[in-house]
Order: sequence, then C-alpha cells, then structure tokens
Amino acid sequence: MSDFKLHDKESAPEESKKLLEGSEKAFGMIPNLHAVMAEAPGILDAYQQVHELFVNSSFDKDELTVVWQTINVFNECHYCVPAHTAIAKNMGADDSITDNIKAGKPLGDDKLEALRQFTLAMLEKRGNADESELESFYKAGYGQRQALEVILGIAQKTMSNFTNHIANTPIDEPFKKFA
Repeated sequence: MSDFKLHDKESAPEESKKLLEGSEKAFGMIPNLHAVMAEAPGILDAYQQVHELFVNSSFDKDELTVVWQTINVFNECHYCVPAHTAIAKNMGADDSITDNIKAGKPLGDDKLEALRQFTLAMLEKRGNADESELESFYKAGYGQRQALEVILGIAQKTMSNFTNHIANTPIDEPFKKFA
C-alpha cells in the first residue's frame, strides 16, 4: 500500500495550491494524480504545462488519444488508461481507438495505426526509432513536427505513468467505470 498523500488545497505545499485550483477549475475536481503530484510542486506544474502543450499540438482528438493510450497501455498504467478513456469519450474521440489499443489490435485507420506504431517504436527503443520507422511514419502523412510532438506526449505520460506506479494512485470515481 502506498503512503503517498492525496493533497487538497488546504494540505498541499503553498506552491501547489494555485495549481490545484487550476485542476479543480479545469476538471470540476482535483484528479488524484494531481493530488499526489502536489507534494512536489515542480512536477505538478511541469505536468500541467506539458499537458497543455500536447493538447495544443498539431494532433486532433483521435491522434491525441492514440499517443496517450499507446503510452499508457505500454507502461501498464492502472490510473491513466481509465482516465484517458474518460477523457477520450469527453473529447468525442473514436471509442474503437482505446478498445483496440487495450486489446493489442491494429487500428482501423492506416494513418492512426502508423502513429501508434511510431509511438510504440519510440517507447520500445527508448527514442531510437530507425530510419524505416520514421519513413513509414512520414509516408502515412506525418512530418518532423509530429515526430517531435510524439516525444512531447511521451514526456507528459512518463511523468504521470511513473507517478502512478510509485504512488499507486487511486482511480477517481468518474474514471472507475473505465478501469
């Protein structure tokens, strides 16, 4: 059992209080991931900023979901898979994306599948995707910008997935039905 504290706006370090207010405003609650991260204001701040940068990347809602869920499933994150299932539903992303990624099945769209395969290659090879993997990614219609944005998504999810692993972050009530 983890002994990481789930902070609220009263118990959090002073530097995290405003960040938690932002979380509550954005989500209508303080997600447990943010409550754990609040212990170290730097990671909560970095996570929120990287999340915002990734959401505002060139990827659409389906592509964001492909990158997030590919990473979450690869890293076996008990918290982020259901959380991002709820987020994907809220954004209106295609449900089959998460279903197929969780089942280890190819995606029905060739371009999205190329994104999934490139993201997997980056994870499996720790960023050392080879020329043929990059070429397949580019042939699917992506470019250097998107290759770098996959790295941005990996940075975001590394912070959350690893935090959830060591903290055994409890899944928030709204996400439990997707666990």
